[in-house]
Amino acid sequence: MKRFRFTLIAVCLVLLYMGYGDLSLYLRNQTPAEISIEQLIRQGPPQEWLHVTGGYFNLDEAISTSGSVELDALLVPLTPEPEQERYEVLVETHDAQLLDLFKTYHFKLDTLYDKEAFREENARVFFSQRDITGMLQTSLIADNNLNQLEKLARAGGLDIPEEVFFLSEGKTPPFWRGVFFLAVALAGLAKVLFGWKKPAEEAAPK
Repeated sequence: MKRFRFTLIAVCLVLLYMGYGDLSLYLRNQTPAEISIEQLIRQGPPQEWLHVTGGYFNLDEAISTSGSVELDALLVPLTPEPEQERYEVLVETHDAQLLDLFKTYHFKLDTLYDKEAFREENARVFFSQRDITGMLQTSLIADNNLNQLEKLARAGGLDIPEEVFFLSEGKTPPFWRGVFFLAVALAGLAKVLFGWKKPAEEAAPK
């Protein structure tokens, strides 16, 4: 029983830490900070929730994060200059239109002629200037995902520096996740502190 209690306390403390981290992140990011891609690369981010302007979205160099026909997300370079080949900002996007376009181009067209015609028809989507709003992946919870994305980018042949910015398009500060973690942690600690006190007192000799 004591071992179970200590395990529960440890789990609750981890959840407490994670909930505190999420809510701290939310409080630091009430609204997305607007920043140009040049400023982001040169000065670094002012916060985690960003609206990055002036970047060129290069779908030609996109990589599927699943590595299969069943697409879940794409990792797409965002550059400050057209045709730049060194990528310091990568965007993880779940945009359904982009996923469908990528899937059609790479998996549904049989001939080179069909691919070239499709690429020309959708040139503005494959390579365009696009503003991105999302969260930088910088938290401890995202560390493992960051490592996987970096390995995926390097394996895909993308030229990226040691420090690259990964931006998750559409992602927002995790307020409700933080509230959930804190609620579960506090409930568990309350159970440990007060739930077992009464049975222990009843079992004590009179």
